[in-house]
Amino acid sequence: MNEIVRLALEEDIGSGDVTSQACVPESQVASGRFVAREPLVLAGLDLLPEIYALRGGVDRLAVLKHDGDRCAEGEVFATVRGLARTLLECERVALNFLQRLSGVATTARRFTVAVAGTACRVLDTRKTTPGLRRLEKLAAAAGGVTNHRMGLFDAVLIKNNHIAAAGGVRSAIERARASGLPIEIEVRTREQLHEALDAGAPHLLLDNLTPEEAVGWVREIAGRAKVELSGGITLENVRAYAETGADFVSAGAITHSAQAVDISFRLESA
Repeated sequence: MNEIVRLALEEDIGSGDVTSQACVPESQVASGRFVAREPLVLAGLDLLPEIYALRGGVDRLAVLKHDGDRCAEGEVFATVRGLARTLLECERVALNFLQRLSGVATTARRFTVAVAGTACRVLDTRKTTPGLRRLEKLAAAAGGVTNHRMGLFDAVLIKNNHIAAAGGVRSAIERARASGLPIEIEVRTREQLHEALDAGAPHLLLDNLTPEEAVGWVREIAGRAKVELSGGITLENVRAYAETGADFVSAGAITHSAQAVDISFRLESA
C-alpha cells in the first residue's frame, strides 16, 4: 500500500507545506489525536504508520483500535507525537483515507446488520474508486461484508455480453471450465436459466429482479446452484432480498455510494 500512500502525500504536499513552514518553527514538537465525531466503524488504520514513516519526524504513534471496531462519537482512536510540521503535512491525507475507508466499513456494517438472522451473505462488487480497490475491499470486509472477486483475474463471472460473444450460455460455460477458476454466470431469462442449469453452472447471478420475482426463481433453481441477487439492492430493501432464499446479495452501494464519516485531528503543543 506504500505506493498509493506515497502518491497521496505527493499530491497534497507537493514542493512543501508553505503554510506550516511559514507559521511553525522547524523544531516545534506537537501531539495529535484522531477523534470520531459520529458513531462509525473504523477502517484504514494500518495506513497511519505508513503515512508517518514516509514523512519521518514522528517518535510515537499509538493506534488504540482495530479495523472493524466501532467508535462512539467523541472517542479517541489514535494518538501521535512528533514534529508539528510533519503532523500538519500528514493531517489531510490521513483524514482522507480514514474518513473514506471508515465510511465504506460503516456502510458495510449496516448492510450486514440488515440481513442478520438470514442465511444470506452480502457481497461487495468491483464498483470501487480507481486505484483504491484493495483498500475499499479491506474496508468492506472490516464492516462484515464478504469480498467478491478482486478483479477480472481471480474468478470467472460470465455476463450478458460474454454470453453474446461466446455464442450462448452453454458455450460460455464450457469454454470457461478450462480456466480452472470458480465460475458464475448471469442469467436474464428463464430460457437462459434452464440452459445454465443443464450445463452444470455452479453459481447463478440473477440481476434486476424484484424480491417477489426472486422468490419464484430461487424456488425453481431448488438448490441446484448457488444464487446471487444483484441490481438495485439498497439498505432499505436488502432484507427483503435476503429473505428470498438466495445465498448472496451483492450491492455496489457499499463502495460506490458510501458517505465519508466525520473524523477530526486535534493538534496540541507537546
